[in-house]
Amino acid sequence: MKDIIILGIETSCDETSAAVVVNGRRVLSNIIATQVNLHAEYGGVVPELASRKHVEAIIPVIDKACREAGVELKELDAVGVTYGPGLVGALLVGLSAAKAIAFALGKPLIGVNHIDGHICANYIAHEELEPPFICLVASGGHSHIVNVVDYKKTVVLGRTRDDAAGEAFDKIARVLGLGYPGGPKVEKKALEGNPEAFNFPRVKFKDSPYDFSFSGLKTAVINTVHQLEQKNEKIPVEDICASFQKAVVDVLVENTVEAAVNAKSQKVCIAGGVSANTFLRQSLEKACSEAGIELFYPPLGLCTDNAAMIASAAYFSYVEKDFAPECLNAIPGLDLGER
Repeated sequence: MKDIIILGIETSCDETSAAVVVNGRRVLSNIIATQVNLHAEYGGVVPELASRKHVEAIIPVIDKACREAGVELKELDAVGVTYGPGLVGALLVGLSAAKAIAFALGKPLIGVNHIDGHICANYIAHEELEPPFICLVASGGHSHIVNVVDYKKTVVLGRTRDDAAGEAFDKIARVLGLGYPGGPKVEKKALEGNPEAFNFPRVKFKDSPYDFSFSGLKTAVINTVHQLEQKNEKIPVEDICASFQKAVVDVLVENTVEAAVNAKSQKVCIAGGVSANTFLRQSLEKACSEAGIELFYPPLGLCTDNAAMIASAAYFSYVEKDFAPECLNAIPGLDLGER
């Protein structure tokens, strides 16, 4: 069979990325231009600045991806691009570039759901991995437990009702003066702290046992910091980070493993920026091992936003000839499974 070569483009937030991937699993190039330093000054992503930086970076990044892959545009079989969820201005930059390239080449345009892309990062990391499996997608904007029935069929079993896990990390880091992005900074401080120092709340919903809520946890941590400040007491940053991180991870692990056991799934995957958290990986490995479940996760470079995962997801749409119309628009609030 002929190899299918797909150019993937990802601009949903503050990473401008382009990648060339063969057959959904073999990465020839994966170029990422990050804006972390730009947004760190403001403590979070500024949408207008992100959009402008995408405009500056998109063509050079695509050119570099093709050069590094040793592939000319005319050799591509399709162009895959994130069209949601994400920041609308940022999404439109990548979408416009993808449309132009696909139209000029006369090749199919494939719209990819960003969350589906994160799931597909596991196919790149593990060539033997096939559905069905349960996947925890945890990032700055999303916290989902997904039943991946097939490559193109997913069922959301649980989701956050307020803050996403990564978003909570960022907000706590900001309160503690650790800077942006919060996840790695909180994790680093947590290594030096006592995870049992504070008993922060864990939320469990009776009506939707796999749903998450981190807003109450975030508020509890902020109130603890404010109370210590009012008493002029030293803030034990390391202990707070460790206790907060444990509270988040406990809920993520418990809900994910419970979903897998109830679905009789023998495989669990994790994806998204928070899946890079070492404590989460270790805790989930332990829980899955005890439940007799095999755990898969992508390397750190594929946890954060990147175009290789988008190209991988696009490949499975290509196989089913699920192409997008030329009028495909950005959908900032796109839900998983929505078209």
